[in-house]
Amino acid sequence: AASKLEVSMPAVVEVESGGTARIECHFYIPGNGSYTYINWFYIDRNSRVRLCRIVGSEVLEENTDYKGRLLVGEDKALSISRVTVQDARTFVCQVEAGSHGMGENHTKLHVYKVPRTPEIVANPTGISVQSSDIPQIAQCVSRNSFPPPNITWHKNGKQLQPEEKMVEIPYTLTRESSGLYTVTSTLFTRVTREDRNSLYHCTVHYWLQGQRHDVESQQVNVTVFYPAQHVKLQVMPSSALVKEGDNVKLVCEADGNPAPVFSFYKRELEDSWQDLTSLADTNSGVLNLHDVNKSSSGLYRCQTLDLDDMRQLEKDVELVVNYIEGVHVKMEPSSPVQEGGSVSLSCDARSPVALAYQWRDEKGRKVAEGNQLFLSNLTFETSSNFSCKVIAPSVPGLEQSKQVAVAVQGKPRIVAISSPLYVRQDEVVNLTCKAIAFPRPSVHWNVNGTAHEYIENQHIASNLTVRVNHDLLRAGAMCRVSNDLGVSEKHIQLLDQKTSESKGVIIVAIIVCILVVAVLGSVIYFLHKKGKIPCGRTGKQDITKPEARKDKIVVEVKSDKLSEEAGLLQGANGEKRSAADQ
Repeated sequence: AASKLEVSMPAVVEVESGGTARIECHFYIPGNGSYTYINWFYIDRNSRVRLCRIVGSEVLEENTDYKGRLLVGEDKALSISRVTVQDARTFVCQVEAGSHGMGENHTKLHVYKVPRTPEIVANPTGISVQSSDIPQIAQCVSRNSFPPPNITWHKNGKQLQPEEKMVEIPYTLTRESSGLYTVTSTLFTRVTREDRNSLYHCTVHYWLQGQRHDVESQQVNVTVFYPAQHVKLQVMPSSALVKEGDNVKLVCEADGNPAPVFSFYKRELEDSWQDLTSLADTNSGVLNLHDVNKSSSGLYRCQTLDLDDMRQLEKDVELVVNYIEGVHVKMEPSSPVQEGGSVSLSCDARSPVALAYQWRDEKGRKVAEGNQLFLSNLTFETSSNFSCKVIAPSVPGLEQSKQVAVAVQGKPRIVAISSPLYVRQDEVVNLTCKAIAFPRPSVHWNVNGTAHEYIENQHIASNLTVRVNHDLLRAGAMCRVSNDLGVSEKHIQLLDQKTSESKGVIIVAIIVCILVVAVLGSVIYFLHKKGKIPCGRTGKQDITKPEARKDKIVVEVKSDKLSEEAGLLQGANGEKRSAADQ
């Protein structure tokens, strides 16, 4: 353990501008002593400015720029809210502990602001391969960051480096009134024919918690001029396989370099054309149609304008969107259906192509094919939701589904109870009763306790927590489940576990006794047959007499009913003997 006052603080705390900085101050006072006061300072131009003073549980805040933004926690940590870049300073925690003296430590507060996604603007006028000057490709702007980031340029994913008379990358750095930085970087580089499809982007690099992070801009393409002679327009994927919901590209290509300015149109009624250029990438010649439907079908036109000779070229293509509509499921009779009843489902839809039908249950398993499904002997366990899946076999992926709910109703059916249940007197046990029904039933018990219900689909389970007493052991418990259509109830039998164990012990003891008697009787009978037991008049032999042989086994049989045995012997031998002789 330390023998003097020690104050420990993190060397650096990083916080994003606008957030809350929390600067911890941990201190150790020998002998578990207490502090007299704690001072928090910040350092401004090599001088200390006190923020607050902590005496006991009272915090005395000074009148500084931080007033209203400070909070001292129970652990004496200092929190600064709504941090700005001007708060990037050194903060000092000073602890006074009476006879143990004074100790302090400091933390540097680093404030950062993650730069926004850089804004990139490509040269809008186009570039000629014969240009004598190094042309401007694009300009990249990174706004509102702290500290100022670095910007690099990339062409087709490869970083560009400044090169004399080939690549120039000047930049400007502007500090806003908020203290945040705006960095503007411009790319100048020569182009060739192959650059007609090149993609350029800028990357902003900044440091956070000792690690470098990158934010990339969008990719841009610049127009490189030379005349075009032919144009081609195609639908991707193939128009024959386009279906509702697809994302379709109309790709217009010209063999000139650079690619000309592309315009897209769609023919409307009376040979008028709707301008779709605003939806297209006029540089790359791609018109993206998202989530197409039946109305997207028609004749599309791509028109090009060559900027060198102002000549126009155009090409048309037909787009056919395959669709399925009007999916309808009819149920007879209408839901709900009584348990044990039947229902017939039929499905229909409209499409310009041939259709096939499938029926699936709520788990997605196919249960039938064709546009009709007949369900009989319905139970609560029967899948409540069925779907008709309509498929166009000639157009892969073109399908639609319509779901229908088949509600089966009836009185409750108890499917599980905890009976018989072996318990002990005064034991706390859980009685369980599980049922299925629709409409949703209610569960009642004929004994008092704490009940918890769990509902899953059409099942309801009730757990009753009770303490076992004499009446409960004697009568058991009754679970009663009811809804508007009827009532079901079942009895839960409770058996005393001690009684059951005692009966088991008695039964085992009786069986053991019977086995012992049976073995003993067998031994006596065997010895008698071998002549080992004499049958003289004495009928008794004392094993304590010295003349008795030690290898003889003597058995003495006594009875309290001597007179009865004597009468029996008299009847058998025809003579009268004394009881002792017998």
